[in-house]
Amino acid sequence: MNQIHQTAQQGFSHAAQLYQHARPNYPEAVVNWLKQDLALDAQSSVIDLGAGTGKFLPYLKQVTSAIYAVEPIREMLQQLQAAHPDVIAIQAHSTAIPLASESIDAIVCAQSFHWFANIETLNEMHQLLRPEGHLGLIWNQRDEHVPWVKAIADILAPLEGDTPRYHSGEWKKVFEYQQLFQLERAHVFPHSHCGSVEQVVSQRLLSTSFIAAMPEAEQLALKAEFEAVIFSFTGKRPSDQITFPYVTYVYDFKKI
Repeated sequence: MNQIHQTAQQGFSHAAQLYQHARPNYPEAVVNWLKQDLALDAQSSVIDLGAGTGKFLPYLKQVTSAIYAVEPIREMLQQLQAAHPDVIAIQAHSTAIPLASESIDAIVCAQSFHWFANIETLNEMHQLLRPEGHLGLIWNQRDEHVPWVKAIADILAPLEGDTPRYHSGEWKKVFEYQQLFQLERAHVFPHSHCGSVEQVVSQRLLSTSFIAAMPEAEQLALKAEFEAVIFSFTGKRPSDQITFPYVTYVYDFKKI
């Protein structure tokens, strides 16, 4: 079960630096969510699982310093270590995390759980968490109520193939027939990412796993297509400023 999905391995190893640069951060509301729903404080120990380049670490650091960043892809972990040398970084798979049983207060998966939504991972998490421990899942999703965002989503949809995605809902199935975790609360927060069209639209989309795994010529053609969509809807060029609207979904599961 220690297999990384080929699209993740190929795309994220190639695009680790772009991922760090172009991906949005998270709404500040997640800090209160960590404290209130996940019951974290300065004494809590936390795993950021599938930590990627460390985009969620600044929010965890506002709550505790006892953080383990676990990520299987070496290139992503190198970006994380460069940005957060104070965090303990562990290259490991979600089913084989080298930490003691019942030693962790919470496990947080930011933009990652859909890659390893399997019962082996839930068993590993359950073993690592203390009684009353929490599993927190977070995803930023494009707000497709905005017409130009929907137009871009329509370009992306046929390219996804079998790539695991939050919006497919497939990740929820692992919670259906198990006695390890129960959903306590879910929230939705508004969010946005501001910058140039090139950074927050085209480069952000090029950091998507299944696009980052494509040949460069195909990526450049898609970049031009994304920028043409933005221009047709908004009149904005690649260097113009734009706000990319997101919706952030958070879930608090408690260890049974």
